[in-house]
Amino acid sequence: MKCPVCNLEMVVLEFNSVEIDYCHECFGVWLDSGELALLLDNQTKYQRLADSFAFQKKVKETPRKCPICRKKMDKVACGSRQNIVIDKCRGDHGFWFDKRELYDLLEDSFDSESSELKEFLKNIFKIKN
Repeated sequence: MKCPVCNLEMVVLEFNSVEIDYCHECFGVWLDSGELALLLDNQTKYQRLADSFAFQKKVKETPRKCPICRKKMDKVACGSRQNIVIDKCRGDHGFWFDKRELYDLLEDSFDSESSELKEFLKNIFKIKN
């Protein structure tokens, strides 16, 4: 699969049997539809996050194309403070997270929860604490 930012081949990383497409160039992450819920390992957590989604019409961030259908994705503000903007495929193929956005979203929305996943993401994004 090609990165929607760099157009380079992404590598597949695995966390608890969930495949995460990762770009070594821009450090972006693609999660296919359903993989975000699997990563959170809890439907209630996923629903809480999904309920925070607010579609944005005017965002200065560069539009991205879905790596599966190649159509323009929607910009979605999410998190407890609506301060993280991710890309969501209009055809529900999945989500694109620019560098650190997935980690920041987990940190914002689940604070001390999902610590094993956050440690995994800290390693791939080279986040120092």
